[in-house]
Amino acid sequence: MSRKGISDKVAVIGMGCTRFAEHWDKSVDDLLVDAAYEAFADAGIEPADIEAAWLGTMISGYAGITLSGPLKTQFIPVTRVENMCATGSEAFRNACYAVASGAYDIVLAIGVEKLKDSGFSGLNSPKPPSDGTAPNFSAPASFSFLAPAYFEKYGLSAKQGREVLSRIAWKNHYNGSLNPKAQYRNEVPMEKISNSPMVAAPLGIMDCSGVADGAAAAIIVRTEDAHKYRKDPMYVKALSIAAGPGDGRLRQDFDFTSIKENVISSQAAYREAGIKDPRKEISMAEVHDCFTPTELVIYEDLGFSERGQGWKDVLNGVFELGGELPVNPDGGLKSFGHPIGASGLRMLYEMYLQFQGRAGKRQLDNPKIGLTHNLGGTPMQCVSFVSIVGKELS
Repeated sequence: MSRKGISDKVAVIGMGCTRFAEHWDKSVDDLLVDAAYEAFADAGIEPADIEAAWLGTMISGYAGITLSGPLKTQFIPVTRVENMCATGSEAFRNACYAVASGAYDIVLAIGVEKLKDSGFSGLNSPKPPSDGTAPNFSAPASFSFLAPAYFEKYGLSAKQGREVLSRIAWKNHYNGSLNPKAQYRNEVPMEKISNSPMVAAPLGIMDCSGVADGAAAAIIVRTEDAHKYRKDPMYVKALSIAAGPGDGRLRQDFDFTSIKENVISSQAAYREAGIKDPRKEISMAEVHDCFTPTELVIYEDLGFSERGQGWKDVLNGVFELGGELPVNPDGGLKSFGHPIGASGLRMLYEMYLQFQGRAGKRQLDNPKIGLTHNLGGTPMQCVSFVSIVGKELS
C-alpha cells in the first residue's frame, strides 16, 4: 500500500459525542443535533461556518438530507458514507482528505445510528442479494472461531482461555464504569463474565458487545489554521483502511488467529505516521472489541504483542488503564454498545479528551500518540480501519 498520506496536514478543533444508550426519547435528528452542536461549541464556531459535511450511517438514513434536514444546513455539500463497522471512521477519513486537498477550509464529520427502536438484540440490517451459497453465520458465531483456534495454536487450556477472555471484558467494563457517556456503567465481576449464558461457544453474553443509539462528531481544519480556533487541537498522523478480497474461508493458511486486513491497515498507518515500534510509541488505543477474542487477536495483528504473547499481556495487565499500553480506556464497544455509524468517531472523541486532559477518572498520564481501529465484516472477509492521532506536531 504505497501512498503519500496526509500526516500532520489536518487537525481536529472540536468534537462532540452523545451518551450511547437506549434513547427511546430521541430521534436520529435529535442525536445528530446533540453531537454536532457540542462539537460546534467545543470549537467555538457557528454552524454556518461549516463548508461541507460527511455523514456516516449504516441503516439510520439515506443521502445527505439525513443531516442537512435536522441541522438546517444551507445548501452545503453533504455526503453520506457507509463502510460497515468502519462507517464513522470512513466519514472522518473522507472529511480529512477533503480538507487536506484544499477543497474546503473547515468541515464536519459526523456519525449516527439508532438501533434500539428495532426491537432486535443484534444489528438488523438488510442483506444484499446473493446466490445463497455463502455460509450464514451470526456475528457471534463468526468471531467465536477465533477463540478455540488461538487457544489450540498457543497451547492454552479451555480454563486458561476463559480467564483471558473474561479479563478483557472485565477491563473494558471497569473503564466504562468511569465514563459518563458509556451505556453500561457498572463494573462486572470476572466470575459473572465467565459464567454468563452461552451465545456461540465459547462466547457467552458477556463476551459480546451490545447495540445502542448514539452519535459523535468532529470539526476538521488544516493544521496551519488550527490555532486560530484553539491552543490544543488533535493532529491527524495517519488514516488507513484495507478491504479484504474475501478469500479467507478458501485459503488453507487462514487459521483464525490473525485477520490480514488488520495487519495491512495497521502497517500502512504506521508507515504514514513514522511509527517503528507501536508497543512503545503509542500511548493509548481504542480498538474494535466487538467480541473478546477479537480484541485478543487485534493486540497481535496491530503489533501491540508478539505472536502468541497477547494472552500473557492480558493477564499481566499491560492493556489496563495503569498498564504499559492502555486499550479501550473509555470502555470500548463492551461498555458503549455499537451504533455502527458513530463508533469510529466515538473512539476518536476519547483520544481527543485524553490529549486535552479532560477524561476524568480514566485520564492517562500525558498521552502523546493515540490509535483507533475498526473492523467491519467477519474474520474471513472484512474492512479494517486504523487512525493515528497525536497531541503534538511531529
